[in-house]
Amino acid sequence: MKFMKLGTRPDTFYTEEATRTVISDTPTDLIIRVNNISYLLHKFPLLPKCGLLQRLCSDFADSNTVTIELHDIPGGEDAFEVCAKFCYGITINLSAHNFVAAFCAAKFLRMTESVEKGNFIVKLEAFFNSCVLDGWKDSVVTLQTTNKLPEWSENLGIIRRCIDSIVEKILTPPAKVSWSYTYTRPGYTQKRHQAAPKDWWTEDISDLDIELFRCIITAVRSTYMLPSQLIGEALHVYACRWLPDITKTGSPETSASQAEESVEKNRRILEIIVSMIPADRGSVSVGFLLRLLSIAIYLGVSPVTKTELRRRASLQFEEATVSDLLLPSHLSSNQHSYDIDLVMSLLESYLVLWRRQSPAPAENGHFLRSIRKVAKLIDSYLQVVARDVNMPVMKVVSLAEAFPDFAREEHDDLYKFVNMYLKEHPDLSKAEKKRLCRILDCQKLSPEVRAHAVKNDRLPLRTVVQLLFFEQETGSRTTGQKMTTHELVAKGKQIPVTEHDISKLQLGSRRSTIPESSEGGHQKLKRSDGKVLVESERSKVVRENTDQEVESQKGKETRGDRNSGSKLDIPKKSVRQRSKPEHGTDR
Repeated sequence: MKFMKLGTRPDTFYTEEATRTVISDTPTDLIIRVNNISYLLHKFPLLPKCGLLQRLCSDFADSNTVTIELHDIPGGEDAFEVCAKFCYGITINLSAHNFVAAFCAAKFLRMTESVEKGNFIVKLEAFFNSCVLDGWKDSVVTLQTTNKLPEWSENLGIIRRCIDSIVEKILTPPAKVSWSYTYTRPGYTQKRHQAAPKDWWTEDISDLDIELFRCIITAVRSTYMLPSQLIGEALHVYACRWLPDITKTGSPETSASQAEESVEKNRRILEIIVSMIPADRGSVSVGFLLRLLSIAIYLGVSPVTKTELRRRASLQFEEATVSDLLLPSHLSSNQHSYDIDLVMSLLESYLVLWRRQSPAPAENGHFLRSIRKVAKLIDSYLQVVARDVNMPVMKVVSLAEAFPDFAREEHDDLYKFVNMYLKEHPDLSKAEKKRLCRILDCQKLSPEVRAHAVKNDRLPLRTVVQLLFFEQETGSRTTGQKMTTHELVAKGKQIPVTEHDISKLQLGSRRSTIPESSEGGHQKLKRSDGKVLVESERSKVVRENTDQEVESQKGKETRGDRNSGSKLDIPKKSVRQRSKPEHGTDR
């Protein structure tokens, strides 16, 4: 930062209550009031340098002491005192921090060359051109201070000239950047003779007011000299600097008016940032878009802004990670931690765009890979939110069922989610467990996962039976046995299982390896984990009424085939024929 020193005399201003006086042997004859402070000064040396004071004092030619009120001077009492000290020859230091106020006050007092040679305005303009505009941080700081005097700064051309200087430096090739800048990225260490990073300028301009920031970004984009990713990075840095951190639950205590003012300011910042995001895909990350969308919901911005963010994020949804989706819920009515509604709305938007772009997914490998990648992402996300004990079952089920069947090649990740949800929600009703497990397709589970699922005590009996039945079907195909009618019906489907079906499927799937015993009128079946499945007398009767196709097949097989370990389906007989022994059966 550069500064300019003017004057040689020591500072002789002092304060007495609300009065500022300069030490002098000459009695004061000029009183100037600025806001709540009165300055007891002298007509000379002020009048020879200030054209405004000359005109105002001319109206009091006959008065020894003149009182003038300058409440509307830009910069207030501080700026006026700098100008007064210049007139007295007292030492003052000018820098980018106080230049704007001093320059505007000098213009107000008409301290021009026409009033006196070598006046204050000429010296200020020389400092502005040679020091402020020539430096990077000087230009940024000076532009930042213009927000206190926006109209004066705009009319005097300070804002325009600072922006031009900043844009010119931003467009400078990184290898030619020789001025100091702020760059605090984690892991970055600036080395000597090392070229500046491409986004070296983003942190310094993030200190500016949003309107000034927008002017710079708009000017840079109009040159078409920088890639859209750099513009996106500047927006990301600015958003991190000013928008609230939604991951922090606590907030400092503020009054209602201050809170509303802060929310309104943040809304304006967010909407302007969204309006400046380049149209090019990938100019900003999907994680950044999702954070903006979550903040937009929290702040209650316009529906247009939220819709645009949702559309942009859905276009890049396949690039997201699980951590990008783990956004907090802001609704007081929601007891769960994660905003699963946001993810659901985003997925719906993605699927609408996906169907519009890919009417025949089987014929387009790119779109098929895209939806499968998103499905895998959602399955991983579900495994995390399943740990939330307050997450409603229907919300996770709706999210899991949003995809078409071909979006998942396997259901292993989906099973991990179901198992985790059942573990964290032991109080689920029987109906809720069945509804949750209905999303699983036994055919898409790997053998290892199926083996785990069969022994899983948390799964409903219906799901376990379906798994056992599918294993029998797989074994029948391996041995070349003919499948039963029920196996053909169940192929590739999630069929509803009644008590009738449970009896037949349990017995049919375990008959070849599990012996029967009659105790108390029940048939006992054991699973591979040693658990006993009990079959009622009613099930025994139903078991004997199997279809004629299996009866015909069974009649051709010998007792030795069954003893050799091959899996057989038990034939059915009518109830009226139970007293008659049938050839090939061992009761």
